[in-house]
Amino acid sequence: MRTHAGTFRTDGIRIIRQDEYRWLFGADEIAWFNGGLFDEAEALPLDATGVKQTLIAARMDWSSIEPSIFGTMFERGLDPAKRSQLGAHYTDAEKIMLIIEPVILRPLRQEWDETKAQIEPALEKANKAKSKGARTKAMQKVQSLLGAYLDRLRNVRVLDPACGSGNFLYLALMHLKDLEHRVLLEAESMGLGMQMPQLGPEVVKGIEINAYAAELARVTVWIGQIQWMTSHGFNANRKPILEPLDTIENRDALIEIQDQNLSPQSTQSYTEEKQYMEAEWPEAEFIVGNPPFLGGSKMRRELGDQYTTALRNCYKGCVPGGADLVTYWFEKSRDHIVSGKASRAGLVTTQSIRMGSNQKVLSRLMKEIPIFNAWSDEPWVVDGAAVRVSLVCFGQEKEARLDGKEVQCVLANLTANTGIDLTQASLLSENKGMSFEGTKKYGAFDIPGDLARKWMLIPNPHGKPNSDIIRPWANGRDISGRASDTWIIDFGCNLSESEASLYESPFARVLEFVKSKRKDKKWWLHERPRPELRKALSGVTRYIVTVRVSKHRFFAWLPIQVLPDTRLNVIARSDDCSFGILSSRMHEVWSLANASMHGDGNDGGRPTYNAKSCFETFPFPPGFSFESSCLCGEPWDAIAEAAKRLDELRNNWLNPPEWIKRIPEVVPGYPDRIITKPGHEADLKKRTLTNLYNARPAWLDNIHKELDTAVAAAYGWDDYTPDMPDEEILARLFKLNQERSVS
Repeated sequence: MRTHAGTFRTDGIRIIRQDEYRWLFGADEIAWFNGGLFDEAEALPLDATGVKQTLIAARMDWSSIEPSIFGTMFERGLDPAKRSQLGAHYTDAEKIMLIIEPVILRPLRQEWDETKAQIEPALEKANKAKSKGARTKAMQKVQSLLGAYLDRLRNVRVLDPACGSGNFLYLALMHLKDLEHRVLLEAESMGLGMQMPQLGPEVVKGIEINAYAAELARVTVWIGQIQWMTSHGFNANRKPILEPLDTIENRDALIEIQDQNLSPQSTQSYTEEKQYMEAEWPEAEFIVGNPPFLGGSKMRRELGDQYTTALRNCYKGCVPGGADLVTYWFEKSRDHIVSGKASRAGLVTTQSIRMGSNQKVLSRLMKEIPIFNAWSDEPWVVDGAAVRVSLVCFGQEKEARLDGKEVQCVLANLTANTGIDLTQASLLSENKGMSFEGTKKYGAFDIPGDLARKWMLIPNPHGKPNSDIIRPWANGRDISGRASDTWIIDFGCNLSESEASLYESPFARVLEFVKSKRKDKKWWLHERPRPELRKALSGVTRYIVTVRVSKHRFFAWLPIQVLPDTRLNVIARSDDCSFGILSSRMHEVWSLANASMHGDGNDGGRPTYNAKSCFETFPFPPGFSFESSCLCGEPWDAIAEAAKRLDELRNNWLNPPEWIKRIPEVVPGYPDRIITKPGHEADLKKRTLTNLYNARPAWLDNIHKELDTAVAAAYGWDDYTPDMPDEEILARLFKLNQERSVS
């Protein structure tokens, strides 16, 4: 233990403090560390094996450890749930530099080039001066220009308001030091003398809610500072080796809770406005970072009701209630720049920033600050999983670049301005109430088909059959792949617990497997039973679906008895004409242009179909009406015939009569079961809509072209050919959208 006399004593070994800066172990001086990570002086209990391993580690050369991976490695190493991700969590420096380079380094280098352009003629003037006074005056100007730039560079401040274990801050510091070193070398080559580098860890600032990660960020930055100094031939400070770095703060970056006894996990309420306020960020010229990715629909589950309510109330009017968590960092950065506390920012975000409520945050930002550099679709690593992200840099800049190419400007959906700004596409009132996300069960309501058929034959105490509340179920894989014969227990929207319990076997299963996982009062019902969807589907025998996240944008029919999952988007129409228009190239081009991207980091991302941006903005052909259940006459008959032919050919390919047989369900009123004939199991497994559209055989391409021509005729596009560019289709559809939004 440390004694007041300035010694450590452990097992009879004395470590003596000779003066304020020196600790001696015998004749050897012990390096002095400072900083929060070493605040605790408690010795770790080590057995013989632990001592041996410690000695092995101590004798290794750690001088070249990569600081940008150091902090994250230790952070994850101490979290058992994340240890398996140790080899897959690291995002390389090249990706981080896609933000640091344009946001921080490019403008500073440009300033140095401009400064040097002033120094060189002044230096030439000094060298040609005929009098000592003239030379002195010219050299004073040279030194003033150099000194002003160095002061400006050394007073730069970089903020990462979600810094984690410090990767962005470390790389920012290293490249700022490189720039300072370049300036000093070039100044020396011009005969302006040699200076020592002075820029250090004080230039970086951070905010991190996790205390351990914040401390590791401080250590990471200091290790980087030491490595840079020693690798460039300078002596690093050793008294102490590390110092506290209070510019990296351990706190919430978004809201400040006034009552310190409350926390996001508190059982007390802190949703009254007087109990919280928007968190303050320190002033910093540049803001960079990788804020947390958390969808708006998951915030309450992950952050708690109270915290989510407080956060949304605090940013009401600035961030829509359903927006993802990452958008709050964009809004804070926007406010920081507008208020003059920062000049430029660059943040990593999920691709959903381009659509829906998230895009509204970017649109608000762009009314005052342009996006000058963006990467719309890049692989990234989050918690060991590869995802697709967008990188967005905003601030004043003369040029704009998108995906590495110079463009006129970058729009809020992270596309280039080609004269069609689809972010301005309006929601069309005639499309409202037709497209819905499928039901969200949140619990083990799904059951295998064999069990469902068994239950449908079992009587209940109230005399009603289980077929009332058991239905076939379909998710995205059932549409894009092969049907899984999964059924679902569905007590609808309003059935009480006592009424549901009369369906004895299904209720018993839900009681066993669902109740313990759900905290809400109506745990026997699906989390999102979608009453508005059910109402829209009343009276029809079939409806249209598309897989929300899919490589290809195709549509399919489902019988009304099948309950659609949240991974499906439902269009409440049963006519072939609607199916044909949605399956046409016109709608495909429009929906893809308005889709956000979702992916695993390897396949380039898959477009997400959204009811608002993809369907409710889409202008159907003139004369089309959702008020009519069936459109007759030309051009609608041609569209309907082509649509029926498309569906027929696809179904014949998916389920060849030679390979399958159809048998009636055990209870009348349900679609027939499809049974694979022996010997064709492997063949049928390959027959999926995804595989079909991957191959796109000639017959499929031809029927789609026939359908496209019929739909183009409905729009009055007599000049349509399969070679018409997508941009032309988008321009025509956008014009229709704008005309209808005005009317």
